[in-house]
Amino acid sequence: METKNVAIVGIENSHAEEIIRYLNVEQPTDVPVRVVALVAGEDERTRELADLGGIDRIAAESADLLGGVDALIVTSRDGALHRTHAVPFLEAGTPVWVDKPLAASVSDAREILAAADRGGTTLTSSSALRWVPDTEAVAEDLATIGELQAVTITGPADAASPYSGIFFYGIHIADVAQRLVPGEPEDVAVERLRGGLVARYGVGGVLVTLEFIRPDGEGQVPFRATAVGAHGVVSRDIVLGHDYVQPGVDAFVRMLATGVRPIADAQLLAPIAVLEQVARAGAPLPA
Repeated sequence: METKNVAIVGIENSHAEEIIRYLNVEQPTDVPVRVVALVAGEDERTRELADLGGIDRIAAESADLLGGVDALIVTSRDGALHRTHAVPFLEAGTPVWVDKPLAASVSDAREILAAADRGGTTLTSSSALRWVPDTEAVAEDLATIGELQAVTITGPADAASPYSGIFFYGIHIADVAQRLVPGEPEDVAVERLRGGLVARYGVGGVLVTLEFIRPDGEGQVPFRATAVGAHGVVSRDIVLGHDYVQPGVDAFVRMLATGVRPIADAQLLAPIAVLEQVARAGAPLPA
């Protein structure tokens, strides 16, 4: 694959720094992608990332880069902004990676997917947790526990987050669930707790439980996946190492090289649909 020049919008997110460090500083030989442009954010942050990655082009708006890059990476913390940034590029036939979440509503998510279809281009979006080794290990171990009965994903999430509430961190929990039990969620039910929210739904006869636990200021619960089968149980913390962003970057790079979307549209939409119902049932949480 020829070297692809990409831009990043949403540089307030720590993921933007990790992506630039991986692509522009470490520059692995088998990852021929380089960040060549940023959409300006806070002045000091913009200078910091531009210096880190040797990036010369700073645009005032993402639209200023239309036609000038091979792909766009959207890393804005607030999923409510993702449609505005992604749709014009997708309609123009430019591949886009929307960092988590794809959107903060089902209507926006559907419009992003439709824009990719209209532009005949590729699109991906996911939580970084989808790709990390611990998630992969759980997925592989599912084959050892017999017919799958139930999966529970636990992790931190705050329905009162300024970045579209439960969508900001809840997408990690919902996307890991979709990675392990792909399919359309049926009969979503949400229970409100003092310190969080619990959502339950079915996929093909498997009970999926998502536990969104609000941090209490003294730390936070780890991400954890537990799967129960007909003759066994798999349970594992999902740990984010220093290089936790890299597997997601690699999936994006493979998409650029092959023209194949790494995640089916239904799996992109399903976590957003669940989170929308969770948000309606539980936000804001009491202090």
